[in-house]
Amino acid sequence: MNNFLKALQEQRWDDHRFYHHSLMNQSLHFFSAISFLVAYSLVFSEPAKAALIGWLVSMLSRQAGHFFFEPLGYDEKNQATNDYKEAVKVGYNLKRKVVLLSVWAAVPALLYVDPTVFGLFEAHTGLGEYLDHLGKCWLALGVGGLLFRTVHLFFLRDVQTGLVWMTKILTDPYHDIKLYHKSPLLLLRSLRAGQTA
Repeated sequence: MNNFLKALQEQRWDDHRFYHHSLMNQSLHFFSAISFLVAYSLVFSEPAKAALIGWLVSMLSRQAGHFFFEPLGYDEKNQATNDYKEAVKVGYNLKRKVVLLSVWAAVPALLYVDPTVFGLFEAHTGLGEYLDHLGKCWLALGVGGLLFRTVHLFFLRDVQTGLVWMTKILTDPYHDIKLYHKSPLLLLRSLRAGQTA
């Protein structure tokens, strides 16, 4: 158990130091974490709604922070190139995220072209049913993406690394709130200082 917790701490530290330099990214992660907790609270009672919140609010804000606000050049603080950071990333690096988000973006089109999703659903008759089916498909994609990478890590590294990563992902919202709760205020202060300078 000690090794598991130590590995979890290491994965969290690497994620923070390599991928969360920007105050905007940290603030978006704080917002994302809160909305993920809302999604978590709904997942058993209203799974489709939970998935819609998880993907449309939580994941979009979280990934926007990485793609648009995080510096991609040489990391002076950690003395690491972006290529190095991408190569050592345990979970979904930016390239893997592009693939995952591309599949995510294709799901609404699939549901539109084939409303039954290969016989999985009765064809939707209105927007409410469409959104319900979309949420359920996105929930399956989220669970599938989590399990796929976890099992993938079993073979690439070892079982513990995969289980540690899955634990990290599932508990990231709690950890991000603890870590980044001051970031929105610090961001606001830095923006104000920039305006008055």
